[in-house]
Amino acid sequence: MGNARSGALSKEILEELKASTRYSEEELCRWYESFQRQCPDGRISRTEFEKIYGTFFPNSDPQGYARHVFRSFDTNDDGTLDFREYIIALHLTSSGKTHHKLEWAFSLFDVDRNGEISKSEVLEIITAIFKMIPPEEQKLLPEDENSPQKRADKLWAYFNKGDNDKIAEGEFIDGVMKNDAIMRLIQYEPKK
Repeated sequence: MGNARSGALSKEILEELKASTRYSEEELCRWYESFQRQCPDGRISRTEFEKIYGTFFPNSDPQGYARHVFRSFDTNDDGTLDFREYIIALHLTSSGKTHHKLEWAFSLFDVDRNGEISKSEVLEIITAIFKMIPPEEQKLLPEDENSPQKRADKLWAYFNKGDNDKIAEGEFIDGVMKNDAIMRLIQYEPKK
């Protein structure tokens, strides 16, 4: 996408990113220069992404979660993130509107990309999130949230679903927007 190989950010990509993120043209150009220095071929591999992600969670195991995050942003399924995908990921995970973050969260949980979330997909992502929680913080979790299975069961119960039921995107977004406890279950905020 864009003119990654030529070293210049295409005007089309620049305009698209300005319109869809909170970043200014100057910020995007600075981000692009930095991205090009770190990824001279204009792409970041899953392994590189996992390594970078790991630096944010030095006391835990974020590799599984990073793999799912990467998958959710590799929109063209080529096994790499280009600059556009990278900036969209950065924007959505750090500063995007809640509704957009929840659209992304749904794509994260929709592991098989069939447009619905199953309980097993919820458990897979929650297990990956749980591995990012340092053991000393895990000990402080409420009894009904102190394991991936308990958290998945609790989330599934909020949606009043049977084990074989599915959750559609709109239902997921509405449910999370209406209940802060669900939001807490689907993410991990490191203690400062």
